[in-house]
Amino acid sequence: MKNIKIIFGVSAGIAAYKALELVRLLVKEGAEVRVVMSANADKFVTPLTFEALSRSPVYYSLFDAQRSMEHIRVTENADLLVVAPATASILAKMANGLADDPLSCSHLAFKGPVLVAPAMNQEMWGHAAVKQNIATLKSRGVEFIDPEPGELACGVIGQGRLADINVILDKIKNYFIQRDDLNSIRFLITAGPTHEAIDPVRYLSNPSSGKMGYALAEQVMARGGEAILISGPTNLKPPLGVDFKPCKKADEMNCLVQEHLEECDVLVMAAAVSDFAAENLEKEKIKKQGDKGLTLKLVATKDILLEVAKRNLGKVIVGFAAETQNLVESALEKLKKKNLDLIVANDISSPGIGFQSDSNKVTIIDREQNIENLPLKSKHEIADLLLDRILSIVKSI
Repeated sequence: MKNIKIIFGVSAGIAAYKALELVRLLVKEGAEVRVVMSANADKFVTPLTFEALSRSPVYYSLFDAQRSMEHIRVTENADLLVVAPATASILAKMANGLADDPLSCSHLAFKGPVLVAPAMNQEMWGHAAVKQNIATLKSRGVEFIDPEPGELACGVIGQGRLADINVILDKIKNYFIQRDDLNSIRFLITAGPTHEAIDPVRYLSNPSSGKMGYALAEQVMARGGEAILISGPTNLKPPLGVDFKPCKKADEMNCLVQEHLEECDVLVMAAAVSDFAAENLEKEKIKKQGDKGLTLKLVATKDILLEVAKRNLGKVIVGFAAETQNLVESALEKLKKKNLDLIVANDISSPGIGFQSDSNKVTIIDREQNIENLPLKSKHEIADLLLDRILSIVKSI
């Protein structure tokens, strides 16, 4: 973990003393650790103790004249924000965007990955408000290490004790392990929506953000693989190192897929390709004529995965299915019809997941119709799990 910069958030709970050992172990691993404390956390463990163990200044007061704007400086170039322990109070602040102490301010200023290890009384852990705050944070991509069952500080037995220090340490280390298990495997990944023009100013499309496809490309590169990313219009930056191929229309995406398919081992069709396009593209803007409606004649676009199936090149093929009803049945039909090795299905009618979200809840089905339901996870986590399944198929060929 040498040269890794970690912001370590400590909130005001009795488990704050356990954070001392975690900070010590992180420093021992070579990480650069900056401790940030919430309001009243210094009542449990003094900033001086954390300063001695982290070998860096501790940010614990918003009103230190010598450290004004510290919540901005402490987050600069940091790789990860860890909050352990995380009390019900700090979870509420994080979920609702409050910024009234060093830790909550730093959280809002930090744009990187966040890992949270809660600790509290079992009744607080089970409260609906806490669960809602956790769901909100998860929908934004925050990862959690759930508390363990056992004897709590209040003397009762229940779930709420801070996870074992070694469990938290391993989770942190896993963020930075450079895996190369996808070395020499070349992926062709599609992402985003397509835009099917109606006239010079209007088009047919969908709300796809492209985040799932981009997360897949990023994780492929992180694990030593190679990736060609064919993307419809998005607001995302291509991951470093990918061979990026932008496009707009469904037929453009199809041409790019067919062009590059032979040079790849795996095709992952994560794009939300328009099923229909206007039969005729108007050369001029269609004018509104009073209260008269407008009838558009649409034609089906080419089904890219069916076109791939016709070529029968022996590639590992993964499809996606965004559905609003009959999730598993619709996904199975698509799996068989398009001769896929895997299909990833998600219910886009569920609030807070799918399009535009940083998280998703998906079902993965393989060629043998084995069904795996994944709980709500960040799209980067889903990408890693999906790549694990793909790697198993590649190795079996």
